Amino acid sequence: MPPTHEVFNQASPLEDYDVAADAALTEGLEREGAGWADAELHELGRIAGTARARTWGEQANTNEPVLRTHDRYGNRIDEVDFHPAWHVLTDIAISYGLHAAPWAEDRAGAHVARAAKFYVWSQVESGHGCPISMTYAAIPALRHSPDLAARYEPLLTSCTYDFGLRPPQSKQGLLAGMSMTEKQGGSDVRANTTRAVPASAGAHLLTGHKWFTSAPMGDLFLTLAQAPEGLTCFLVPRVLADGSRNALVIQRLKDKLGNRSNASAELEYDGALAWPVGEPGRGVRTIIEMVNGTRLDCVIGSAAGMRAGLLQAVHHAAERRAFGKPLIEQPLMRNVLADLALESEAATTLMMRLAGAADRAIRGDSAEAAFRRLAVAIGKFWVTKRLPAHAAETLECLGGNGYVEESGMPRLFRDSPLNSIWEGSGNVAALDVLRAMARQPEGVEAFLAELAPAEGADARFDAAVKRLHAELADLAEIEFRARGLVELMALTLQAALLIRYSPTPVADAFVASRLNGDWGRVFGTLPPTVDTAAIIDRNRPQTA
Repeated sequence: MPPTHEVFNQASPLEDYDVAADAALTEGLEREGAGWADAELHELGRIAGTARARTWGEQANTNEPVLRTHDRYGNRIDEVDFHPAWHVLTDIAISYGLHAAPWAEDRAGAHVARAAKFYVWSQVESGHGCPISMTYAAIPALRHSPDLAARYEPLLTSCTYDFGLRPPQSKQGLLAGMSMTEKQGGSDVRANTTRAVPASAGAHLLTGHKWFTSAPMGDLFLTLAQAPEGLTCFLVPRVLADGSRNALVIQRLKDKLGNRSNASAELEYDGALAWPVGEPGRGVRTIIEMVNGTRLDCVIGSAAGMRAGLLQAVHHAAERRAFGKPLIEQPLMRNVLADLALESEAATTLMMRLAGAADRAIRGDSAEAAFRRLAVAIGKFWVTKRLPAHAAETLECLGGNGYVEESGMPRLFRDSPLNSIWEGSGNVAALDVLRAMARQPEGVEAFLAELAPAEGADARFDAAVKRLHAELADLAEIEFRARGLVELMALTLQAALLIRYSPTPVADAFVASRLNGDWGRVFGTLPPTVDTAAIIDRNRPQTA
């Protein structure tokens, strides 16, 4: 080999490490009542850190799903073909209970354990998480109709992945999808025009076009349609009990910026059989149960994306040399990496707190339910908004190597805006926070109570809380100010959690850079007093 082709000063692949070796994650797991899941979490983390898992993610995105509308004889079949890697990723996710399995467990902390595992496994590949998340979120909505829940919940919570178009009751496990959005309404689902006409035995016939259907390969869909009583939630199976295809057609798969491994589709209902879920005319109220779950998963997925990018950046900087020493020892790179680590830890700590609130709310804790309703909306707005900037900066830490597909960083960057758009983009999320505060004032009380234990520990934090109280009391043009208000709520909540639970260097640096007002929002602008070494060391990959 010619000497000019000698390879040196290149970082080795980041593999054979434990993705679950994440201090913010494991500390949160114990704190939120799911320490019993630690061993299984690390087991999954070691699988997630292998070279073969990385390959599965690459293959699933390189070989995108393909819609086959007809068979060789001209029969309409509407099947979506996936690369085998997609099925491997989904099979592992379901076998570890990342979908609806916690709903079948009585054990406290089951939903926290599921959140932690979803966070770990999402760092391998995020697209296949869509049907996993949809299935998780479908259960509380389905429970509004006990007969339907009794029929389908055991199969939705099964830890067996059984892909294929067959009658639901003949399968060992089911996946659910969501079919809400229409082209004329977007997030304004009350503008939906899909019609539901009563048929026999309580069934309805649905006719209409859905602009975005998540997980069209699923066995069941929850959808909204205009019934005689008003907008109602319905359950639509793809295959009927007699084995015939329901009257729904996949018109096309969406050609998306990212999330390429996952099929998102336009769906046409042409007299499709469906059964009402929940009270007729109260479809939004029914489906909000599903939205609570998927919005939490948006926070989890975005926190996972931050962690995945951070690990790649820290690993690269530790092994790449520039200007006479490793990049990680260069002062400005230390500043950038520490700042990225702060953002990641704040997102992970908040995510675990929200998962704990969800777990306790599901088990009947009214105070946690009030906190969850408001805090999940705040987290959905803020954490998902921060991921694209975070992904861009972690990519830049790898320089030109990060811009090349083989690094995996371009895929992370392309996927990064999705969670901010899905389940209500930024404005919708911010306005939902205002709506939650107006309709459930107890949520504001629960939110402020969450800040109280951290007060008195840092004057800068106390000043931010005082400013927040003033902002909340001022209702003038509150919709116009909504984004700024929700951002402040998110930052004070994250700061409070870090002050209470994270090492002093982490909490001090976060408050100094996010609440003090003297520093910029560009990553890498931490004040000189920050202990960057302590923050970075807390976030190094733990390889075998």
